[in-house]
Amino acid sequence: MTRRFRGESHHKVDAKGRVSIPASFRRVLEAGDPDWTEGLNPNLVIVYGDHRRKFLECYTIEAIDEVDRKIDSLPRGSKERKILQRLYHGQSLPTNVDETGRLVLPAKLREKIGLENEAFFIAAGDTFQIWNPETYEREEMAETEAWLDEQPEDFDPLIFLDQVRGDE
Repeated sequence: MTRRFRGESHHKVDAKGRVSIPASFRRVLEAGDPDWTEGLNPNLVIVYGDHRRKFLECYTIEAIDEVDRKIDSLPRGSKERKILQRLYHGQSLPTNVDETGRLVLPAKLREKIGLENEAFFIAAGDTFQIWNPETYEREEMAETEAWLDEQPEDFDPLIFLDQVRGDE
């Protein structure tokens, strides 16, 4: 099994759009890049997607290859394949981590999510997301907390794992 991203952190964004990637995230990017060897910078793909997406989703090469294989398995010419190609091939940026462990986020991507002086990184399994910290708190965190507040006092989210088939 591929290594997973875990954790969350805040990082400063400089005027040129450079932001440090959490060290543990860099290790996962290295492990998920088949071309990476010691001394090279790991590659990744940043998917910025459609107008509704308020974050940047960063994929290891192995994770985006899995998405690409699934898109390729859809019937050529189908609406679903065309839309997914647009969202994951067209609205994405192949890039790499620089020598100092940073990403350079182009102005277009920073503007799309309202990123200025600080970025919020949060793990999402085989991807990680980069958010404007205020947007994350206001929308994502608030939604999660509201949902949890609706659950019984003794609710344990791990119960959902019992619903997963064992052969997956």
